[in-house]
Amino acid sequence: MSLDLTVDAVTLTEHLVNIESVSGNEQQIADAVEEALTALPHLRVQRFGHTVVARTDLGRDERVVIAGHIDTVPLNKNLPARRDEHNLHGLGACDMKSGVAVALKLAATMPEPNRDITFVFYECEEVEAERNGLFLLSKSNPDLLEADFAILMEPSDAVVEAGCQGTLRVDVTTRGERAHSARAWKGVNAIHGAAEVLARLNAYEPRRPVIDGLEYHEGLNAVYISGGVAGNVLPDECVVSVNYRFAPDRSEDEATAHMQEVFAGFDVAVHDSAPAAMPGLSVPAAAAFVEAVGGTVNPKFGWTDVARFSVLGVPAVNFGPGDPHLAHKQEEFVPFEHIERVERQMRAWLGEQG
Repeated sequence: MSLDLTVDAVTLTEHLVNIESVSGNEQQIADAVEEALTALPHLRVQRFGHTVVARTDLGRDERVVIAGHIDTVPLNKNLPARRDEHNLHGLGACDMKSGVAVALKLAATMPEPNRDITFVFYECEEVEAERNGLFLLSKSNPDLLEADFAILMEPSDAVVEAGCQGTLRVDVTTRGERAHSARAWKGVNAIHGAAEVLARLNAYEPRRPVIDGLEYHEGLNAVYISGGVAGNVLPDECVVSVNYRFAPDRSEDEATAHMQEVFAGFDVAVHDSAPAAMPGLSVPAAAAFVEAVGGTVNPKFGWTDVARFSVLGVPAVNFGPGDPHLAHKQEEFVPFEHIERVERQMRAWLGEQG
């Protein structure tokens, strides 16, 4: 399927939605994106797996990355796309083919922006990190992601969401001694021992640090609990899995150390971790961007790929059409007005320069 980049961004979003691209099945959409961008003489296009990179090289004083993932979560009876009076419905409409459509329109129709741009359309964002196209690119060709500023076109209700909180999952294990439940005094019940872990969680007061004028809100919650041997046996082990969402002023190592402190006296093992990203709003390119798109900035509480840019030393924000709360839902949709406004504001910020 070919993509026509001369159509309006809403129609382009509809065309992208109708190319099914569940994670791992991005070849067709990546082929279409590569073909459409390769036809543009002002861009240098490269492909890595099913990730497509297109760059301007105009010698501008600043370079920005504009990135969006081309995959979606699995189908849920929400294809093909359909329109109502104000919205486009369908798998990926919000997360994030509308953002990809805006980026493609900018790539096609702004040959001489006032900043050099690296466009990245990447695969496998919705699955495990080691398959993420942006992560793979950061390892194989980190030079392609060098920039003064980056914008991830994630749905953000068409306002800037700066940085993101990190996420850490630890298993807190309590130990006991097995015994027959009829002679419980002969053993130690590890599940009962987990009561102290839960008590510490209930008593925990999450931080709400202010960073670059934005208040982040940390969270610490049990998300799984497992233990037990048989209906007549005291268990000798119980595991409480805890998810910690930490603000951008903490590193992964600092977050891990904090979990060791909170659960001192228990075995604590890290099983999943992703870094936070600082807002970076003091960077001139970021400040100019915020001003150009209306001045409203909210903190990003969830984790997004802006953190990958932060690791590379590139300040980044989330900015795209669509309500993030609709992502992954069967009734996912994006307002036409969001798509049109985000494109208009991005054009103003990247104003043509001859």
